[in-house]
Amino acid sequence: MKILAFAASNSKNSINKTFVTSVSKYYKEVDDVIDILDLNDFEMPLYSIDREIESGIPQLAHDFAAKIDEADFLLISIAEYNGSYNVGYKNIIDWVSRISGRKTFNGKPVFLLATSPGPMGGSTVLATAVNRIAWDGAEVLDSFSLPQFGSNFEAGKGVTNIEYRSKLEAKVRATKRALKEKAAPLG
Repeated sequence: MKILAFAASNSKNSINKTFVTSVSKYYKEVDDVIDILDLNDFEMPLYSIDREIESGIPQLAHDFAAKIDEADFLLISIAEYNGSYNVGYKNIIDWVSRISGRKTFNGKPVFLLATSPGPMGGSTVLATAVNRIAWDGAEVLDSFSLPQFGSNFEAGKGVTNIEYRSKLEAKVRATKRALKEKAAPLG
């Protein structure tokens, strides 16, 4: 299985990137490949219809779409900026959505995550993402929010709060089962 993981953030020190990288390790099996993207590698001019008409869709949007298409499963940790998406993520998605003949996520199964330093754990943007990403062509298998990242996560250990860790691991097991069921031949 090829897994694509990224934080929906353009912060160089993104706690969501740290979080999604940690969670991706739960999915690593012998033959699996995990590709962890940095959205900074896909920075493009701000989307506008005028720019699209004038210059077309940037190659980086096509490159990002190709990464999605090559994956069997997506892990995305959504950063919350003032209750909404990070502009870097939103801009990439806006450009990819303009590629003719595709839904942004092309039916890929997704496990959505979010974390933040505060007690809400990015839950506002996560709720938006769960509803929106399905409309953009993703199959949302589940979602999980980790509040107070600094108190509940430790580098090298992952989620340290036992209650949150148990909830996360239950959701990981459930998404793994769903992925296996999708891969099982009909018979």
